[in-house]
Amino acid sequence: MSGAKEQGSVIRPYGDMTGDGMIQVSFTLPIPHDKRAEGAALQLAEKMGLSPALLVHAKAMGREHTFFVVYGSVTHLVELDKVEVIERDFPLLSAKEVNGAIKKSLRRPLVVVGACIGTDAHTVGIDAILNIKGFAGEKGLESYSEVRVVNLGAQVLVPELVEAARAEQADAVLISQVVTQRDAHIHNTTAMSAAFREAYPSGEVPLLIAGGPRFAEGTAQELGVDRIFGKGTTPSEVASYLVHAVASRKSRPPQNPKKSSKPPQEQQ
Repeated sequence: MSGAKEQGSVIRPYGDMTGDGMIQVSFTLPIPHDKRAEGAALQLAEKMGLSPALLVHAKAMGREHTFFVVYGSVTHLVELDKVEVIERDFPLLSAKEVNGAIKKSLRRPLVVVGACIGTDAHTVGIDAILNIKGFAGEKGLESYSEVRVVNLGAQVLVPELVEAARAEQADAVLISQVVTQRDAHIHNTTAMSAAFREAYPSGEVPLLIAGGPRFAEGTAQELGVDRIFGKGTTPSEVASYLVHAVASRKSRPPQNPKKSSKPPQEQQ
């Protein structure tokens, strides 16, 4: 460990004892399970920087694939002062505080439309946030007296989501994406955000929020949404963000209306 670094700012993985650099990784290779396959797994582990590398598990996944677990020591160091963290920029509110804030700012229920879009049929995430049963001991948004929830369920096409949001006059649209093969969650989310911006006038697009275990929290702007929530997000976090975002939007100065191109006599 470099003496130039502040004590504790550089660390190594911990396995059997402090600083031994031991890690465990798993992967699948497209090769039948035999001794040659196990040798290939160890070769890959060594190229990844594990030395020595120990093969602790190998199991055939059908006739043409093998799953491996490898254990070994790495020389890489983690520099904690270079770790980037997305900090929560809004206060975490209780249900009572959320309801009170919505009453004060909107003077009507806040409308939330949620769905799993594309071919994604995994509703566990969206249900955890929206349904009254909630998640992690917290009730979902349906339990908030000042929130009206419209849960469209799974495998909702983007045009259907846009149509529902317009019909319900949604303040916010929440989508959940669990299926991530070939970056399906990225493609679906960018297509969704583009569709909303095409369907709504500038400045009138609902809050667009995406959630799922494989989203990177710092990619909201890149994907065209207002917020990304990752794994472990609770209903109170989403509710608190909605209050924060709605208040922020209301505090913005109104956009200048477009001037009419008609002559003055035609405007009367």
